[in-house]
Amino acid sequence: MQVTDTLSRVLKAFLCDPAKPQYGYELMKAADVKSGTLYPMLKRLLDDGIVVAEWESASPTPGGRPPRRYYKLTGEGVRQARVALAEHGTDRRPAGMAWPDFGPSPATGLG
Repeated sequence: MQVTDTLSRVLKAFLCDPAKPQYGYELMKAADVKSGTLYPMLKRLLDDGIVVAEWESASPTPGGRPPRRYYKLTGEGVRQARVALAEHGTDRRPAGMAWPDFGPSPATGLG
């Protein structure tokens, strides 16, 4: 996976809570990425099996807003994201972002 600074921010946003599905606007704000950059990136991550996506249930939404599409890292996606960030030199946790402990870092073997 070719990691750019933008992709790095998106992966970090996912890794803050990899079990939590996130919708596009949430990811845009967390990663400070514009929609025209984020959605093509999410499409590539979907195609590569790094993330999965699911539409919000068809039940009526508050305020009549359209249903959201939620994205989540796959198990393999979590592993690949951590490795890619370590190789890119951006595996440090940004200020204010806590990552859960997934065991030893794949790059260093250290937790």
